[in-house]
Amino acid sequence: MSEQRGAGTDHGDQGGDVLAAWEALVATARRTVADGLVVGTSGNVSVRVGDTVLVTPSGVPYDRLTPDDVTGVDLDGRQVLGTLVPTSELPLHLAVYEATDARAVVHTHAVHATAVSTLVDELPLVHYMAAALGGPVRVAPYATYGSAELAANALRALDGRSGCLLRNHGTLTHGADLDQAYDRTAQLEWMCRVWLTASSVPHLTPTLLTPAQLAEVTEKLRGYGQRG
Repeated sequence: MSEQRGAGTDHGDQGGDVLAAWEALVATARRTVADGLVVGTSGNVSVRVGDTVLVTPSGVPYDRLTPDDVTGVDLDGRQVLGTLVPTSELPLHLAVYEATDARAVVHTHAVHATAVSTLVDELPLVHYMAAALGGPVRVAPYATYGSAELAANALRALDGRSGCLLRNHGTLTHGADLDQAYDRTAQLEWMCRVWLTASSVPHLTPTLLTPAQLAEVTEKLRGYGQRG
């Protein structure tokens, strides 16, 4: 059994960073509930601090989490912070960190995104914000939650993307920080809602963007936002 350490103990030179990151993680997890992206303790959030991955613990309501509940593992999944059991989707999070330069991961059971995951193999290009996720959003084949198979399926769907849908399950997005990962989740859920709404109109078919149109937006987004 690996050594477990509490949040108040020394963890190299990263003690303050870990506590700040944990506070931000808890705030993001609570936001997923407030914004209706998860119900109860479904879904999970993680953030990487150096070689430590902080994760939401399994089965604990987010409004009950305190600074003393910090839960962290190393990149091999060995628990190094806290005593609460990490999320059951830990293999999914660790796979993303191993395969990408992500610093944060958000997984939800958002209603519209989950519905879309049961209907198509790829979210139709109903809006140009697909470019912000790297291109058309793929649907990873179904696998049991918490399994290595699910993690492998998700990585294939994420190839060249920062977000994907998980068949009959939900969403998975990553980013350079928690805010970016969360924003990508929110955008993905919104696009799924737009497509479901448009495609439900009788006798009409939604107009979709072409690959060339999406490529143009992708290039334009490179200069989006404030400089510096």
